[in-house]
Amino acid sequence: MEDLINELRPIIFELFKEESSGHDIGHLERTMNTALYLQQKEGGDRIIIGISAFLHDIHRIMQKEKGVFVSPKDSLPIVRKILSNIALSDEQIDKICYCIEFHENYNWNGENVNDINALIVQDADNLDAIGAIGIGRTFSYGGAHNVPMYDSKQPLKVKNNYSETNENSPSTIHHFYEKLFKLASNMNTKAARELAENRTDFMKKFVEEFLNEWNANY
Repeated sequence: MEDLINELRPIIFELFKEESSGHDIGHLERTMNTALYLQQKEGGDRIIIGISAFLHDIHRIMQKEKGVFVSPKDSLPIVRKILSNIALSDEQIDKICYCIEFHENYNWNGENVNDINALIVQDADNLDAIGAIGIGRTFSYGGAHNVPMYDSKQPLKVKNNYSETNENSPSTIHHFYEKLFKLASNMNTKAARELAENRTDFMKKFVEEFLNEWNANY
């Protein structure tokens, strides 16, 4: 698999070289490494999981270019074109495309995905959205999309039906409540839940400190 990733890396680096909203090449590398760690614990196909994780955010680049929402499914023609140049079977490419298409289908919206490869890719992607790196990425995304750090006029509450097709959260701090605090309890695998627990505790402490400083609660 490492040889396949090395073939893909220059192509993906070129696509993502100007990305600065948190969905950059570093995110792809971390997500892939985390996915491969989860695969060792939970099973699944190492090649399918590794390549899917490395290519999962091509739709973000398309979205940036178009200025409108682009779903992971919309990126599949580009994914297939990229993968046609490396030594993969049609069946492997189909499985990779399945993982990419459904990695943002969250189970809290009743969009259940049962394929272990896709579940691991989703867990790995969500793990990179939480913890210390998740905090940094969340503020990077907010800055890139003109989302304010915090809006005290809007109530802070968990949003039951959050999806990637929704408009941006009222503020970056609201995004923690609408999505990020929910991820730990909605991880698909035991190994991911174990990693998510500490990362979520860290985020909650950060947000508590942020709000105390914002409101001058000394």
